[in-house]
Amino acid sequence: QVQLVESGGGLVQAGGSLRLSCAASGSGLSINAMGWYRQAPGKQRDLVARITSGGSTNYADSVKGRFTISKDNAKNTVYLQMNSLKPEDTAVYYCNADGYYGVSWYLRDWWGQGTQVTVSS
Repeated sequence: QVQLVESGGGLVQAGGSLRLSCAASGSGLSINAMGWYRQAPGKQRDLVARITSGGSTNYADSVKGRFTISKDNAKNTVYLQMNSLKPEDTAVYYCNADGYYGVSWYLRDWWGQGTQVTVSS
C-alpha cells in the first residue's frame, strides 16, 4: 500500500516561514512527480507546486518567488519551503504523488492526509 506522510504544518505569523515535508512509501513504487496542493475553506483544491523526478518545477502564480519545492528522489520525499507567508496562504496543504506501483503499467496518483497551515495577520 502506498502511503504519503506529511509534516511541518502549523501556525505562523504573516511574514514567517514553514517547511513542509512529504515522504511516499511503498514497495515497488516508482515516482513520476510529486507536488503540493492546498484547499482553503469554501474553495477548490488548487496546485501550489509540483516537481518531476527529473527536476522540472511548476508553481502557482500566487506563490512564485515565495515558495520553493525540492525533492530527494532516493527517499521519495518532497519539500515545500514557504517564505514570506501571507494570511491568504492559510489552507490545508495536501501532498500528491503520481507514478507506478507494483505490476501496474498505468499512471496512478496518491494523496496525503493534509496538514493545516495557518498564517495570522
